[in-house]
Parts: sequence; structure tokens; C-alpha cells
Amino acid sequence: MLLALESSCDETSASVVHEGRVLANVVSSQIKLHAEYGGVVPELATREHLRNLLPVTRAALQAANVLPPQLDAIAATIGPGLPQALMIGARAAQAMAFALRKPFFGIHHHEAHLYSPWITGQPPVADFANFQPNVSLIVSGGHTMLVFVESELKHHVLGSTVDDAAGECFDKTAKLMGLPYPGGPELDALAEQGDASAFDFPRPMIRDLHDDFSFSGLKTSVRYFLRDQPFILDDPDRVRDLCASVRGSIVDVLVTKTVRAAKRLGVKCVTASGGVTCNRGLRKQLTAACANAGLKLRLAEKSLCTDNAAMVGILAERKLLYGHPATSLDEEVKPNWPLAR
Repeated sequence: MLLALESSCDETSASVVHEGRVLANVVSSQIKLHAEYGGVVPELATREHLRNLLPVTRAALQAANVLPPQLDAIAATIGPGLPQALMIGARAAQAMAFALRKPFFGIHHHEAHLYSPWITGQPPVADFANFQPNVSLIVSGGHTMLVFVESELKHHVLGSTVDDAAGECFDKTAKLMGLPYPGGPELDALAEQGDASAFDFPRPMIRDLHDDFSFSGLKTSVRYFLRDQPFILDDPDRVRDLCASVRGSIVDVLVTKTVRAAKRLGVKCVTASGGVTCNRGLRKQLTAACANAGLKLRLAEKSLCTDNAAMVGILAERKLLYGHPATSLDEEVKPNWPLAR
């Protein structure tokens, strides 16, 4: 039995896992709090983690019908993320591990995302019996990367964003259009009713054979487009077309580079996780592209795409199972911790 905590950004989460089964996964979101400011305010996020961590942890233990002494280990995200936010979950987990004399596992947030597509069903269970080498797309507000996962707990990064991440581009272009926070989901919803071929925006690095991403140029292109044609925002139909066209550009890049990397490496499986994996356009296009290429696709469940402690707990349990050494109780948080290449 293992308790995991996640507090890397603006979700406070606690989860209890046992033998690959998620017994409880409680998430407290701060979206409404930060909406007033149009983005996550680190100081406010940290205060909310302080306020929510204890009740969220209690709720998870209660839902799992587990008492603290029954736990075999404690885990928490220690990076990357907002420094003070990370510290809330990490220090609480280290204190619990010390008090209960249990091992502590400090988990890399992105590495945890690599395993969220393998958590499926109700109740959620990790399907590692069917695990196979895969190219994994992690795409969120702060990060976009392709990772080759050769086997369980063995991976290396193929490429990542060199400037703006895909989720950041979604959110910032949505803000340029005056859409409410969080902009990415709003843009996605409007795009469902629009024509993706209405406007031609760049697809950065789509023809480059490397696996890195760049979306700052697309964001700038939208900015200049709206500067020169501001009247488009007065027409709801054209706004929907604009959303669909922007989404189409971002999704084309993500899907093309992911499938191309999978073919190059000769893997038969692709996975995708992270908050932007909730995007309907991405899910549909990646599903179609993988089917056409004869690739198996595993998409993280939408409830596990955004930050959550279930994926942290599942990864920590695998590390415990395979005999990885526990993390020191003196380990500091790592806000800029890169995923090993």
C-alpha cells in the first residue's frame, strides 16, 4: 500500500495505490481561483496547497479505507514545477515517511506522465501486463516532449520544446482572442464547430527530421493576424474558424512528429498524456493517424491527463517493486529537473 502526493502546480492531489490498483485518487483544482488573473499565480497556488493538502490526504485515505500505519511507502512529486508548490507536497510526504518509518520516493512529474496511459478501467488499474516499448507524447501547458520508453522504468527523451509548449500556445492564442481562462479548453470547444482550413497558419518544425518542437512562431503569427484583421473577433462564426485553424496547426505538428518518431524507431505502440491530451482534436487526429500507420495507441484517461497523484503512486510502486532505492528524506525539490535523456 502506498500513499502519493502531487502539488507541482495548481492541483492538490492524494492517491492510494495497491498492487497496481488505484484505491483512491482525490484532486482539488484551483482553476476558479486563478481565473481572475488569467493564469496560475504561484503564491496563491502555494497557499491553496497548504489549505487543501491535509483534507485531500485524509479523503484519499478514507476512500481507500486505509490507516497510515498500513502504508508501505510514501511518495510525492519533487519536480519539475513551481518551487514553493512542490515543497508543500514533498515536505509533507517526507514528514509522514519519517514519522511512520517508511521509505520515501521522490518522483519526477514527467516520468509519472509516461505511465498514466497504462492506468485504465473503473476502478483504475495499471495494465502493465500489456506494456510494450512505445513512443510517448507528453503535452501540457508547460511542456511538450517525445520520449522513447524502451521498457518499464527505462526511457530517454527524443525531443522537447525549444520555446513555447503546445499548451502554452493554446492558452496564449486563446487569450489573444479574448477567450476566458483556461483558454485551451475554450478554444478546443469552439474549434469543434469551426473550419480548420479557413485560415492558413504555420506548422513550426513539422518538416524537420528532429523531434524538437517550437510553437512561439505560431503564437506570433496569430498575434499579427489579429492585429491586421481585428474585425474577425466580432463574427462568432469566424472566431470558431480561427480556433479550428489554430488547433489544426498545433495538432498537425504533434501528430506528425509523434507518428514519424514511432516509425523511425520501429515501435508498435504510441502513448499520449498530459493536460493537452484532453484536447478533442488531438485525440481524434492521433487516433486516426496511428490507425493508418498500424500503431497501437494508448491515450491517458481524461481524468488522468491533468496533474494527479495516481500516476505518481503507480510509478513509485513500480520503483518499489523493482528494488529502486528510496529517496533521501533530506532530498530537496527540483523545480527545473530535466527528464533524463
